[in-house]
Amino acid sequence: MSAPYLPPATQPVRGVVWAIHLILPMLGLWLLLANDQLNIPWQHNPSHFWMIVTVAGLNVVLGTLISEASRRRHDARLWLVSMVFLTSAGFFFLHGLATPKILLPTGSLGFDIGQQVGLTIAAVFAFASALPLGEKAARAVLDSQHLVRGILFGFLVLWGVASLVPDLTPLSRPPLATPVDWLAWLSIPGLALYGAGSVMMFLLHRRRPSAMLISLITAYALLAEAMIAGMSQLNWHLSWWEWHLLLTLAFVFVAYSAYLQFRREGSSAGLFDSVALSATVRRIRQDYERALEELVEHVRRGEPLAATRLSGKFRLNEGQSAVLDSAGRALANERELSQRLAALVDVSAQTRVGLAENELLATALERVRQAYGDVKIGLVSEGRTHIGSREYAFDGDAPIRRGNLVAFPLTVKGHLAGALEVPVGGTTQDEALAATLAGQLSISLENARLYQELETLFRQYMSPDVASALLADPAQAALGGELKVLTALFADLKGFTTFSEKVAPGEIVEMLNRYHTAAVPCILQEKGTIVQFVGDALLALFNAPASQDDHAAAACRAALAMQRAAAEVAEEVSWQRTDSVAWPTFRVGVNTGLALVGNIGSPELRGFNAMGDCVNVAARLQAMAEPGTVVIGSDTLKQLDGGVTVTPLGKLSLKGKQERVDAYVLTAM
Repeated sequence: MSAPYLPPATQPVRGVVWAIHLILPMLGLWLLLANDQLNIPWQHNPSHFWMIVTVAGLNVVLGTLISEASRRRHDARLWLVSMVFLTSAGFFFLHGLATPKILLPTGSLGFDIGQQVGLTIAAVFAFASALPLGEKAARAVLDSQHLVRGILFGFLVLWGVASLVPDLTPLSRPPLATPVDWLAWLSIPGLALYGAGSVMMFLLHRRRPSAMLISLITAYALLAEAMIAGMSQLNWHLSWWEWHLLLTLAFVFVAYSAYLQFRREGSSAGLFDSVALSATVRRIRQDYERALEELVEHVRRGEPLAATRLSGKFRLNEGQSAVLDSAGRALANERELSQRLAALVDVSAQTRVGLAENELLATALERVRQAYGDVKIGLVSEGRTHIGSREYAFDGDAPIRRGNLVAFPLTVKGHLAGALEVPVGGTTQDEALAATLAGQLSISLENARLYQELETLFRQYMSPDVASALLADPAQAALGGELKVLTALFADLKGFTTFSEKVAPGEIVEMLNRYHTAAVPCILQEKGTIVQFVGDALLALFNAPASQDDHAAAACRAALAMQRAAAEVAEEVSWQRTDSVAWPTFRVGVNTGLALVGNIGSPELRGFNAMGDCVNVAARLQAMAEPGTVVIGSDTLKQLDGGVTVTPLGKLSLKGKQERVDAYVLTAM
């Protein structure tokens, strides 16, 4: 089983190294506080002032950048993070101004506690920034941002006045001589908020690994450690300088991470996108996907440097625009290739048996033009191939080039059948795809024409069900058979012999064709299979080879329809003939039972047929029927669901049957 993926900061070795970097400052603080001889005092007012003012300025820059990212992305988390830096910057600056011998001779109480208060307020924003804000909460945060900024700015002004104007408030009095417990307790809420914010940011990083998130987590942890270091209240001692150093490292760490990302990407547009809320990240990805789609469309329309249209929207530099343009071209080429390959597959799938040649070519052209452009086809006519005013005379299989058009021969059975004209870009890949398309269309055209031959030479000599079964599975043509319950319909013409003696052979053929032309559709409409014509007789099977649930009823409906159709033919003929010769009349027998169904004959010549007592009884019932009637067996009647009109004939003695057979004249269904 493979090990689960861990982001870089959560991998064991890197995680340990990262933890050591956070533990070392706390270890140093403990050593300083535990050994007074190490925690020596060192007061250098200018160094303190310029360090604090520099870090405050750095915070202002970071806070402004993140605030601008928040405005551009409409993201509440980024705004809350920006407030962490701006709040710290404000109190940092006030702390620096309260440095002794800068504005005040001895500093002030505000100098001592201002930074802890500022870090506590910043901790509230840090904790809120790590929360998984929903849509409503995020909108509420953004709606209140101007109010919160106003309140914070007003508080900073008041704190500055109260701390820097001599003898105005207790905050402007000289600093405390000894540490006080209440200042330490004041730091605990901020410490807890930074800790919780760091943990929640770390969980976010596990779901969405990001270097910027790691730097933010580190900054929150260092700010928490700075609050711990500041709780000792040993001004100007090394432990006091350490928490200043921790504050500086926290913000420098974020600034350095942002600088590295800027160097890597060459733009400040997406520096803090990885910190944003999940909804914002999804929206950013969708924006970039739409931008790439827009780029691809520009490239597909042949517009050079299409990426420059997007550089302003996404603040891309020239190098990024060039890379995006190259990526867009590559993607457009890949998409074009995919569309052309898909068109080839579709053309192959559309080559269905029975599809007329004109319909086949029209359907194929409609699909192919979506991928290849203005493709045209011209078929051979009177030995010549024209497409518009252009005539093509091919020498073998070699294509013919005319400008940006390339014509490929279409062949059927090795002979020229037409030409395919395709606009190509001049690359070998374009021509190879066009040649493949020509080959596929040649196969489709040949299949269509071969099928037309089959329609004439194959289908019209056997029942459609048998023809379709053999086309789908040629193995079904093998000699052999299976036992199957079916319904056999046997019909012949009563009076055929007498009619044949009195008329010319041509009239016999005409009569048979007219009767069968009327009778055959009645059988096919009920899904019957005609297996043989023998002179004036025909045999049809129901439930073989295609299965039918109501095969007995279907055979009876077909038999009655045959008699009605034959009667109409006879009535029509009686008005046309002037002699006294009467046309024969159909009589039909229908029987249901078990029969052997399959291909009967020899390896050289065979036919689909059915043998068995069921078929023989159908033939005998037909022989017993009066002209114009349908006689059915008892097994057939049992399978009818009622609603039929029959006249019992009693038990009939049929030739070849030892037992008498119940028979009925069917008159209506």
